Amino acid sequence: MSKLKTIPVSAGRPYEVVIDEGLLQQAGSLARPLTQAQKAVIVTDDIVNGLYAQTVRSSLEAAGFQTDLFVFQNGEPQKCHRTLNELYEFLAGAQITRKDILVALGGGVVGDLAGFAAATYLRGIDFIQIPTTLLAQIDSSVGGKTGVDIEAGKNLVGAFWQPKLVLCDTITLSTLSQEIFSDGMAEAIKYGAIRDLELFERIAQGNIQPFLPELIARCVQIKAEIVKNDEFDTGERMLLNFGHTFGHAIEQYYHFSKYTHGSAVAIGMVQISRLAEQYGLSPKGTTDRLIQCCKAYRLPVEDSIPNDALINGCCSDKKRMKNILNLILLHKMGEAVIAPLSIEDFIRFVKGEYRHEG
Repeated sequence: MSKLKTIPVSAGRPYEVVIDEGLLQQAGSLARPLTQAQKAVIVTDDIVNGLYAQTVRSSLEAAGFQTDLFVFQNGEPQKCHRTLNELYEFLAGAQITRKDILVALGGGVVGDLAGFAAATYLRGIDFIQIPTTLLAQIDSSVGGKTGVDIEAGKNLVGAFWQPKLVLCDTITLSTLSQEIFSDGMAEAIKYGAIRDLELFERIAQGNIQPFLPELIARCVQIKAEIVKNDEFDTGERMLLNFGHTFGHAIEQYYHFSKYTHGSAVAIGMVQISRLAEQYGLSPKGTTDRLIQCCKAYRLPVEDSIPNDALINGCCSDKKRMKNILNLILLHKMGEAVIAPLSIEDFIRFVKGEYRHEG
């Protein structure tokens, strides 16, 4: 296992993120020392089920777990209370107790949904993340954010609930479509833009495939550092929202049907940087560098969403605090800052009427 990387995450419930090839076959043996559970429920979607569920199930059973499998239709629209309630009923029918464990096998939707179920069923049971997409491996599976979407917006209902273990098997990335791989690269670009100039420049060079294990590890390290400092998202962790306030509004406007999450974030990063550059809040050329990097991975960089729809969507963002919306801007490439704006100033910001002093 020469490529094995293990990254500790220091949170209220510490755990490790393991990155390597062949981890699906070792899921049971790696999970067994961490839990006394006798039963494990694998939560996955209908695509991942056909690819990897049997491998993970066999591994868990070889380690002594009695296993059940809950499968739901893939896609962001399924990350909702209807699917969540179906999962609750399944867990009740399987007689899952507080000492048992859930296994989230799939992308970000699976991880968010299964994690929230783990956080809330019986007031909290353990779970393991086995992310199978690039986006989930470098971002959504780490840090303990779980949740579902409601009509008013994305991830507005959720909980902080750290997993017991995260297993990133890089073999799963070989089955991703170009669109889903690019989806994850948007989050990787974000990490470089907000915290690591060298990472951003390496991504911008293209041909990232030979660098994937290192890319995953560096992104996880950045997130682990931030989560250690701000587990519950009241300060520094907001930096991870770069591109997301606009991106979530764009996703919601198109009912999660036009863009993947990463594509919407790419547009969001470019749009907010263009505005910040216009007001002198980001250096000139920042937006062009982002555009070139996003285009290298076939990510969209613009959309014609009306300003009013963008504003309405952003004002529902979970980062809003009373009359303040915290925007994440690039002070320079590789370094982001939190810029609190009143809702009135944010509206001016989007419409090109903001007056920056300082």
